[in-house]
Amino acid sequence: MYNYIPERVCSRAIQVELDADDRVKNVKFIGGCEGNLKAVGKLVKGMSVDEVAEVLEGNDCNGRGTSCADQMVKALRAAQEAGK
Repeated sequence: MYNYIPERVCSRAIQVELDADDRVKNVKFIGGCEGNLKAVGKLVKGMSVDEVAEVLEGNDCNGRGTSCADQMVKALRAAQEAGK
């Protein structure tokens, strides 16, 4: 499990796990809007990092320039680079 510390969002951490083919195996948000973020984690399960990025990268929350979904893409990319 790769632990990512997001910026400018309510979540305090995002834990992600990828399989050998860089597909989302598990996503867990620590903090933030629990119900919505659990749903987001379930929706992206089985998707490739690129598929998730295509849909969610750049998503904005209240003019912050980012969102928990956008930060999740950053977490997935970081995990991908780290080989997790």
